[in-house]
Amino acid sequence: MAADVQPANSPLSGQVLLYVNPEPLDSSRHRKLGMLRSDRPFSFAARQHFVPLHVGEFAPAATNYPIIFAGEQRAPLAVMGVNAGENLFISAEGVFRTGAYVPAFIRRYPFVVARDQQLDRMVVCIDRDFALFTENKPDVMLFEDGQPSAFTKGCIDFCSQFDADSQMTQSFVKLLGDLDLFESKQTTFAPRAADGTTGEPQLVAEYFAVSEERLKKLPDAKLAELRDNGALAQIYAHMVSLYGWDRLILETIERNNLAVQVPNA
Repeated sequence: MAADVQPANSPLSGQVLLYVNPEPLDSSRHRKLGMLRSDRPFSFAARQHFVPLHVGEFAPAATNYPIIFAGEQRAPLAVMGVNAGENLFISAEGVFRTGAYVPAFIRRYPFVVARDQQLDRMVVCIDRDFALFTENKPDVMLFEDGQPSAFTKGCIDFCSQFDADSQMTQSFVKLLGDLDLFESKQTTFAPRAADGTTGEPQLVAEYFAVSEERLKKLPDAKLAELRDNGALAQIYAHMVSLYGWDRLILETIERNNLAVQVPNA
């Protein structure tokens, strides 16, 4: 699910979900490049069933998505679908579900920051394969008179804030790890037959989450510290979000049933 930020012979390094053909933003190479406006711009993420999430997004994201921690780095993720390749919140045409929170990781696209190994510095890149990029009468230019346009400046600023939020998120995850609050969890589903009988539970996902039991055992002083620095509110948002698994599973079942019924209609 991750694409190399650049081919093997490139000085750029790193891996980023969604990005197919990133290249450094350049006033000469991209002097004629711009973007088309669209009311359905999110097709690039329509097959991504999870996206990274910043800790500052936990509260608004919790109303729509289960928030889990994954991998050795315990990276926070917003779960947007149960099955790989299926996003329940973005249509194939690129329309985001009305009222659903749009994670910053998606809003940042097609811009991204990567490291230039030769120059040992970070550079702003764009995914050149983004469908809305064009050199034929774009609605918004990336550069004007050799300088980043107001639109591009805003995107670069957003990337800078995104990276700052990433650092804050890493600190939050480290705090949870230092307090030994993570536990391994599973989400399962027991299918129900037409006659009402329940089948064997099926594994839906394995991930890490904050242990409510371990959280309760923290000293009062530590809980007060987590409350005062805002971490406790984010922890509770994560824990509440996990109730969203049932909603995602039921919606997936409904979609699967409709897919079976339509050909037989």
